[in-house]
Amino acid sequence: MIEVKNLYKNFDGRDVLSDINTVFEDGKTNLIIGQSGSGKTVLMKNLVGLFEPTSGQILYDGRDFVQMSKQEKVQMRREMGMIFQSAALFDSLTVLENVMFPLDMFSQMTLRERQQRAMDCLDRVNLVGAEGKYPGEISGGMQKRVAIARAIALNPKYLFCDEPNSGLDPKTSLVIDDLLHSITQEFNMTTIINTHDMNSVMGIGENIIFIYEGHKEWQGVSSQIMNSTNKRLTDFIFASDLLKEMRAAVMTTEK
Repeated sequence: MIEVKNLYKNFDGRDVLSDINTVFEDGKTNLIIGQSGSGKTVLMKNLVGLFEPTSGQILYDGRDFVQMSKQEKVQMRREMGMIFQSAALFDSLTVLENVMFPLDMFSQMTLRERQQRAMDCLDRVNLVGAEGKYPGEISGGMQKRVAIARAIALNPKYLFCDEPNSGLDPKTSLVIDDLLHSITQEFNMTTIINTHDMNSVMGIGENIIFIYEGHKEWQGVSSQIMNSTNKRLTDFIFASDLLKEMRAAVMTTEK
């Protein structure tokens, strides 16, 4: 579990995050949503230590990440897995070598053990048979699954995903969502997903934080969105006329 308490972040005297208080839960897919420039990416960068908060606390199972020494933060990051928007694979390494990379850097395993662990992770994301290929030889969806395999190689307690469905078609996006959700439950990880994908919000949004102009505007689960009276949230979620009509139809049926 990750707790955020009274978190502020400002740049050049301007608050980009203001008094954020929230909890990201174990074993659930925690989604951060909000329009571009709302502060959700800044929030994630504070959580992983890429930015230093102006004030406030970030507690990893009670441990204050903000107050840790540099060495303690290095150790803490070994408990984190990261999935980047672009997958961020090494083009010159094979799929297997990409997944082995964090094991090569941070584990004390033998070569045989690292290879076996990497193959186990590839098996988990249904990519056995692709281990000898290079990133340029596989599809975008497969690249994202390689990125997931790499992110879980060190058995992280916390998994951070920045727009994992970016650039993917709707069907492949659902595959990635289902994979992230099942892995989260299987390993009881605290998974935090920064996303614009409304299919993800409605499909795997077990704990959703909506950020608006640097403030936490709303928090809840996907089933509560249809009936939310928060205008800023509904304007964001149901931006198109079609989605507004769908929501109106659902609410009329429920009455």
